[in-house]
Amino acid sequence: MTAVGTLSCFEENEKIIVLEWGQVPQGIETPLLKEAKAQLSAYFSAKLTEFDLPLDPMGTDHQKKVWQKMIEIPFGQTRPYGEIAKELNSSAQAVGSACGKNPIPILIPCHRIVGSNGNMGGYSGGEGLETKLQLLRMEEAILRARTH
Repeated sequence: MTAVGTLSCFEENEKIIVLEWGQVPQGIETPLLKEAKAQLSAYFSAKLTEFDLPLDPMGTDHQKKVWQKMIEIPFGQTRPYGEIAKELNSSAQAVGSACGKNPIPILIPCHRIVGSNGNMGGYSGGEGLETKLQLLRMEEAILRARTH
C-alpha cells in the first residue's frame, strides 16, 4: 500500500514491464520485484528521488521516445507536453497519448508532464488527476523540506 493506493509490478526477462493500481493474486516475488517494492517504498517515504530499475515498457518507437524523455525529468520538476513534442518533432497530442499509454507510471514519471498553460492535463493511473496532483505535491514538498 502506498500514498496513492495499492500498486502491483510485473516483470519479464528480469525487467519491469508493467506497474498498475490494485492488488493482484500473490505471484512469485522475484529479487527484481522485491527491489521494485523497496524502491517504491523509499520513494513514498521521501528517501528516494530517482529509481534505478531495469525497465522494458512495450510500445511504439514514438511512445518509447516520449517515455525516455519522461525519465529524464528530474524529481520535483515538470515539463510541458509541447516542449517534449518539439524535441521529438511530434505533436503535443501524440505526447499526451503516449503518456496515457505509459505501462509503468511513477517509475516512468508521466505525472511530471503538464500543459503549457499551467493546466495539469490528464492522468490514467489511480484516481486520475487527483493522483497526479498528489504525486506532484509530494515531490515538491520533499524538495522544499530538503532545501530548508
